[in-house]
Amino acid sequence: MKIAEIFKSLQGEGKNQGKPCLFIRFAGCNLHCRWCDTPDAQMGGIEMALDSVLEQVWRVHPPYVCITGGEPLLQADQLEPLLASLNKQGTMIDIETNGTIDFTQFQKYALICMDVKCPSSGETSDLTLLNKIRKEDSVKFVVKDETDCRYAQEIINEHQIAGEIFFSPVYGTDYKPIIKFILINNLPVRFQLQLHKIVGVK
Repeated sequence: MKIAEIFKSLQGEGKNQGKPCLFIRFAGCNLHCRWCDTPDAQMGGIEMALDSVLEQVWRVHPPYVCITGGEPLLQADQLEPLLASLNKQGTMIDIETNGTIDFTQFQKYALICMDVKCPSSGETSDLTLLNKIRKEDSVKFVVKDETDCRYAQEIINEHQIAGEIFFSPVYGTDYKPIIKFILINNLPVRFQLQLHKIVGVK
């Protein structure tokens, strides 16, 4: 499998924000979001065997692992054995995905965080996948402006999303108008800043 990096940090986003976490960042992505904050993961990476990845994981013995990218589901065949091994050890697992590839085969191992792409990203997600989100999963909208907020609002109104919904501002964006939009429209979302960037960790 092609891995961009493996590192330990605090989970900066989502339902497990603030928890110590081992991140396994897969290399390669099928999208090119304008505001991508991990452009180095879009290409390259190091080819690693499953045993090599697991060796690094067990060295840390993390109770919580986040599979991220890039887009990790592009390497589904290699990802599943990794998830099965982690799951067998009782490790809690999150998968962060851009919502373009069906993730249902992995839900028996992990919680899914589906990042729904808004207009400012220049990309789109497969909105039919929202119907596959469970109560324990989550959906994230990375929003830059009112256009993004209105787009997200329409999606929320049109789809019955079972999991928790997050609004996360594009890093460096004035987040006050986004908070105002949430409050005025009584959106059923949780506003969230990227904790890892605020506290200055990777």
